[in-house]
Amino acid sequence: MKKLFLSLLIALPIAAVAATVETVTLDVANMTCGTCPITVKKALEKVGGVQKVVVDYQTKTATVTFDSDKAKVASLTNATTNAGFPSTQHK
Repeated sequence: MKKLFLSLLIALPIAAVAATVETVTLDVANMTCGTCPITVKKALEKVGGVQKVVVDYQTKTATVTFDSDKAKVASLTNATTNAGFPSTQHK
């Protein structure tokens, strides 16, 4: 029993480190002023698994780093759309 417990203690941190981190750039519509990126960033940060968000007003894009086991691109685009800023994955 002790060996099983010890094995689990060793395996758990390894599983946490093995998360699949992905970065995607979204083209974001409707950003018309300097405060729009703040709203977009806050909407994206509320999605579970999102680790980092950088919104660029000049290029109308949002670059999002996230755990792809917890979030999908569709959940990111839904978050911005629900905030009033429809987005699509940058090609």
